[in-house]
Amino acid sequence: MPKQLLLIWAIICSGIIAYLCLTDSSNLPAVNFPSLDKIVHFCFHFGFTISWILFFKKELKGKEADDYKAYLISFIFSVFFGITIEILQNALTVTRAADISDVLANALGAFMAVFSAIAFKKQIDKI
Repeated sequence: MPKQLLLIWAIICSGIIAYLCLTDSSNLPAVNFPSLDKIVHFCFHFGFTISWILFFKKELKGKEADDYKAYLISFIFSVFFGITIEILQNALTVTRAADISDVLANALGAFMAVFSAIAFKKQIDKI
Protein backbone atom coordinates (compact mmCIF):
# COMPACT_ATOMS: atom_id res chain seq x y z
CA MET A 1 0.00 0.00 0.00
CA PRO A 2 1.43 3.42 -0.87
CA LYS A 3 2.68 5.43 2.07
CA GLN A 4 0.64 8.47 0.95
CA LEU A 5 -2.53 6.44 1.36
CA LEU A 6 -1.39 5.24 4.79
CA LEU A 7 -0.64 8.86 5.77
CA ILE A 8 -4.10 10.01 4.65
CA TRP A 9 -5.68 7.12 6.60
CA ALA A 10 -3.69 7.96 9.76
CA ILE A 11 -4.63 11.65 9.50
CA ILE A 12 -8.31 10.79 8.98
CA CYS A 13 -8.26 8.46 12.01
CA SER A 14 -6.56 11.16 14.07
CA GLY A 15 -9.13 13.76 12.99
CA ILE A 16 -12.08 11.51 13.79
CA ILE A 17 -10.67 10.73 17.24
CA ALA A 18 -10.02 14.43 17.92
CA TYR A 19 -13.54 15.34 16.80
CA LEU A 20 -15.22 12.63 18.87
CA CYS A 21 -13.17 13.55 21.95
CA LEU A 22 -13.80 17.29 21.66
CA THR A 23 -17.42 17.38 20.53
CA ASP A 24 -20.29 18.16 22.91
CA SER A 25 -21.04 14.99 24.83
CA SER A 26 -24.41 16.10 26.23
CA ASN A 27 -26.20 14.76 23.13
CA LEU A 28 -24.71 11.30 23.45
CA PRO A 29 -27.02 8.59 24.75
CA ALA A 30 -26.38 7.49 28.31
CA VAL A 31 -25.02 3.97 28.42
CA ASN A 32 -24.84 2.17 31.73
CA PHE A 33 -21.73 0.07 31.19
CA PRO A 34 -18.88 0.19 33.71
CA SER A 35 -15.68 1.77 32.37
CA LEU A 36 -17.06 2.17 28.85
CA ASP A 37 -15.23 5.50 28.55
CA LYS A 38 -11.88 3.83 29.32
CA ILE A 39 -12.58 1.03 26.83
CA VAL A 40 -13.33 3.65 24.16
CA HIS A 41 -10.08 5.52 24.95
CA PHE A 42 -8.15 2.23 24.79
CA CYS A 43 -9.67 1.33 21.41
CA PHE A 44 -9.19 4.83 19.96
CA HIS A 45 -5.49 4.82 20.80
CA PHE A 46 -5.00 1.23 19.75
CA GLY A 47 -6.32 2.13 16.29
CA PHE A 48 -4.52 5.49 16.26
CA THR A 49 -1.17 3.86 17.05
CA ILE A 50 -1.62 1.02 14.55
CA SER A 51 -2.47 3.48 11.78
CA TRP A 52 0.66 5.54 12.50
CA ILE A 53 2.83 2.41 12.81
CA LEU A 54 1.72 1.38 9.32
CA PHE A 55 2.67 4.78 7.94
CA PHE A 56 5.99 5.11 9.75
CA LYS A 57 7.06 1.58 8.80
CA LYS A 58 6.64 2.58 5.13
CA GLU A 59 8.19 5.99 5.69
CA LEU A 60 11.26 4.49 7.35
CA LYS A 61 11.61 1.92 4.54
CA GLY A 62 10.87 -1.15 6.70
CA LYS A 63 14.45 -1.89 7.76
CA GLU A 64 14.62 -4.03 10.90
CA ALA A 65 16.14 -1.27 13.07
CA ASP A 66 13.66 1.22 11.65
CA ASP A 67 10.69 -0.95 12.62
CA TYR A 68 11.42 -0.19 16.24
CA LYS A 69 11.70 3.51 15.44
CA ALA A 70 8.25 3.29 13.87
CA TYR A 71 6.89 1.61 17.01
CA LEU A 72 8.52 4.14 19.33
CA ILE A 73 7.53 7.21 17.31
CA SER A 74 3.93 5.98 17.01
CA PHE A 75 3.70 5.17 20.73
CA ILE A 76 5.08 8.55 21.80
CA PHE A 77 2.90 10.36 19.28
CA SER A 78 -0.18 8.56 20.58
CA VAL A 79 0.58 9.37 24.22
CA PHE A 80 1.22 13.04 23.48
CA PHE A 81 -1.87 13.21 21.25
CA GLY A 82 -3.95 11.77 24.10
CA ILE A 83 -2.52 14.22 26.63
CA THR A 84 -3.17 17.10 24.24
CA ILE A 85 -6.78 15.99 23.74
CA GLU A 86 -7.28 15.83 27.52
CA ILE A 87 -5.87 19.36 27.93
CA LEU A 88 -8.08 20.62 25.10
CA GLN A 89 -11.14 18.94 26.64
CA ASN A 90 -10.50 20.85 29.83
CA ALA A 91 -9.78 24.15 28.07
CA LEU A 92 -12.26 24.17 25.18
CA THR A 93 -15.31 22.16 26.21
CA VAL A 94 -17.91 22.51 28.92
CA THR A 95 -19.25 18.94 28.76
CA ARG A 96 -15.90 17.18 29.10
CA ALA A 97 -13.05 17.32 31.57
CA ALA A 98 -9.45 16.17 31.63
CA ASP A 99 -8.97 12.82 33.34
CA ILE A 100 -5.67 11.13 34.15
CA SER A 101 -7.30 7.71 33.90
CA ASP A 102 -8.18 8.53 30.28
CA VAL A 103 -4.49 9.24 29.64
CA LEU A 104 -3.62 5.87 31.19
CA ALA A 105 -6.22 4.09 29.04
CA ASN A 106 -4.79 5.88 25.98
CA ALA A 107 -1.25 4.80 26.85
CA LEU A 108 -2.36 1.22 27.46
CA GLY A 109 -4.11 1.15 24.08
CA ALA A 110 -0.95 2.50 22.41
CA PHE A 111 1.23 -0.04 24.23
CA MET A 112 -1.01 -2.93 23.19
CA ALA A 113 -0.95 -1.66 19.59
CA VAL A 114 2.86 -1.74 19.59
CA PHE A 115 2.84 -5.19 21.19
CA SER A 116 0.35 -6.41 18.58
CA ALA A 117 2.35 -4.89 15.72
CA ILE A 118 5.44 -6.71 16.91
CA ALA A 119 3.51 -9.97 17.36
CA PHE A 120 1.94 -9.68 13.88
CA LYS A 121 4.99 -8.19 12.16
CA LYS A 122 4.87 -10.56 9.16
CA GLN A 123 1.24 -9.72 8.45
CA ILE A 124 1.78 -5.98 8.91
CA ASP A 125 4.81 -6.01 6.63
CA LYS A 126 2.54 -7.25 3.81
CA ILE A 127 0.44 -4.07 3.98
